[in-house]
Amino acid sequence: MRTEDVLAAIATGLWRWDNASGTVSLDGVAARLLGLPAEPVTLPEVAVRSRFHPVDWNEINGIVALAVAEDTLAEARLRIMDEDGRVLRTVRSRSKALENHGPDGRVDYELIGTIQEIAEPQPGTTAVHTPITGDWRRSREAFLLDAGRALAEARSTAEVLRVAASLSMPGFSPDGLAVFGMTGDRLAVIGHHGHDPGDDGPFARMRLDTDYPAAEVVRTGRAIYLPSPEEYKRRFPATWPLAQGFGRGSWAFLPLIVAGRTLGAWMAAFKHPVTFSPDERSVLTTVARMLAQALQRAGVAESERELTTGLQRSMMPQLGPDIPGMTIAARYVPTGGGLQVGGDWYDMIPLPSGRFALVIGDVQGHDVRAAGLMGQLRIAVRAYASEGHRPDAVLSRASRFLAGLCSSQERDRSGSRGRGGEDPDPFEDADFQSPRFATCLYVECDPRTGVLEVARAGHPDPAVRMTDGTVLMRPTAGGLPLGIVPDTDYPTTRFALEPGETMMLCTDGLIETGGHDLDTGWARLRAILESEAHDGGEDLEELADLLVQAVHGPSSHHTTGPLADRREDDIAVVLLHREGADRGRGAPVAHPARRTMLTVAQAEPERIAGARHQVRELLHDWADADQVDSAVLMVSEMVTNVLVHTDGDAALVAEAVGELGARRLRVEVADASDELPHKRHPGEMASSGRGVLLMEMLADDWGVDPRGEGKSIWFELHERAGQ
Repeated sequence: MRTEDVLAAIATGLWRWDNASGTVSLDGVAARLLGLPAEPVTLPEVAVRSRFHPVDWNEINGIVALAVAEDTLAEARLRIMDEDGRVLRTVRSRSKALENHGPDGRVDYELIGTIQEIAEPQPGTTAVHTPITGDWRRSREAFLLDAGRALAEARSTAEVLRVAASLSMPGFSPDGLAVFGMTGDRLAVIGHHGHDPGDDGPFARMRLDTDYPAAEVVRTGRAIYLPSPEEYKRRFPATWPLAQGFGRGSWAFLPLIVAGRTLGAWMAAFKHPVTFSPDERSVLTTVARMLAQALQRAGVAESERELTTGLQRSMMPQLGPDIPGMTIAARYVPTGGGLQVGGDWYDMIPLPSGRFALVIGDVQGHDVRAAGLMGQLRIAVRAYASEGHRPDAVLSRASRFLAGLCSSQERDRSGSRGRGGEDPDPFEDADFQSPRFATCLYVECDPRTGVLEVARAGHPDPAVRMTDGTVLMRPTAGGLPLGIVPDTDYPTTRFALEPGETMMLCTDGLIETGGHDLDTGWARLRAILESEAHDGGEDLEELADLLVQAVHGPSSHHTTGPLADRREDDIAVVLLHREGADRGRGAPVAHPARRTMLTVAQAEPERIAGARHQVRELLHDWADADQVDSAVLMVSEMVTNVLVHTDGDAALVAEAVGELGARRLRVEVADASDELPHKRHPGEMASSGRGVLLMEMLADDWGVDPRGEGKSIWFELHERAGQ
């Protein structure tokens, strides 16, 4: 037996609805169920649509959209009407919605399914008074849960209105919406859907005492239901001409009430007549309450965003005038969630000497108090710098200022407890009044020579991108974070930013995000800094965007915006680029030198590990890994000998020059001692005395250069490609 015969025996018809062509194909059984002659036929969409109850047809779009989204069958109960508007029968449709992509990119649906009569005869009942049938798989409770979730996730007034416009109410979806608010004694149209631009003109700024449904709802706080145009004209004859032109069949005006206060009104307009049964009114009332709460939350959130964005913008400085020979770019992005305020900051300070200072810092925490302390500390640092103090003196004074500020707040808290007779709320004041510290990096720059003097207070070291694209973290001497110990010394590190090089300063939010520590975070940033050739200031803004984008998606520049948020801390980054001497001539240096410098003090033997790391980073693309290990071993030996056999510090300078694959590495370690190294013959168990032997075995060339005070020990390695 054929499938068609089996379906005909159980009174089940087949149909194929092609939205692209606007035609519907029916077999004989399906045509009979729709009140047509029992023979296969292909009809225009409008001819088939006229056979369905208008309310049921209005619901089909939502059912199909849900089925496409969930990749399930579109199932619904539909009432078939005759030409007099009476229900002939009720059928159940089960169909699969398929997407068809046209050549112009347009997406249309094609429904393929069955129609089967349901044994629910309704003789003598007109379509207008037939109880509404909805999607049999989803109850109104499920719809309200989905609507509540969608409205709760909306973060702005515009998003709330979009969600409200997309709600497909079970059985009676409106095709026109409007939300009214109040401005003094007048209505204000907050938003609308299903209308043309400018249609809200007659209703905007309408007085609350006007004979208009929305105005009466706002005045009385009671809903108004208008099931027919005749009812609208009878109750509101004065404003009926304004509504007549939209061609609606029914209207519902509901108050938007939060905490007993009416905020406005919501209008839901229907193209087809709706009787507004108790079930329908219950659904509309519940949606109106959720809509009112969502609008209030969105309004509060928008006010908070405007306040915090304004606060951060007022605290963030402008980078100031252009500096001859140098280009600066900076970004600041507060942490995600909450009020989006934090304690990170950057600043550029013109100095009396004609130089300028770059400052970047991070106050502990990312809350309102951190932002307040940040603003005070930034002003203090700028004041100390403007007085002409050196970098170490600026940070020492800033540390004393922050420690005194926090201790005074602690005293105020203790004093208020004694004077008031009652202890303050410990959950409210404990964190707000607790001492805070701040990390800071202060760089004084001479734009003429590129010389930088750096003082660091517990902050990440700067990174330098050399002219050949190699990125090295530049180790600098440092002290404790600001505010921990009032009187703290901050040693100064001096080095030069060569022409064509770029220095990056950042807070730890750019490094330790997404499960990274300092090492893996630097590796991620280094890959970005080295990924493309950023030649000069034209690309510095793009580079800043790429660094921020690596943490949380597209850059937001100076506003937070809707981001794919993976931020765990505030982010501040400053880039300083020194223009090359050949800038604008299109003739970059063929094989620029890589150079790094480091001082290891007698009191800091732990920095020997930093010296080894610097050399290994300098030679990260060296062809022979064994030579890299040899260079690291000799550097460790040379620096250690200075600390062990002299009373001074060791100054390391390493430079790699030449063409890739044929480069020359020269490393010098200078000290203040006049005693020259000499070759020894240590025993098998001796723990020292092998330095010169190592140089002779591993270096291609080495030597000792006496100086006016002290000496310089050096070695050279020649790169051996392909080994």
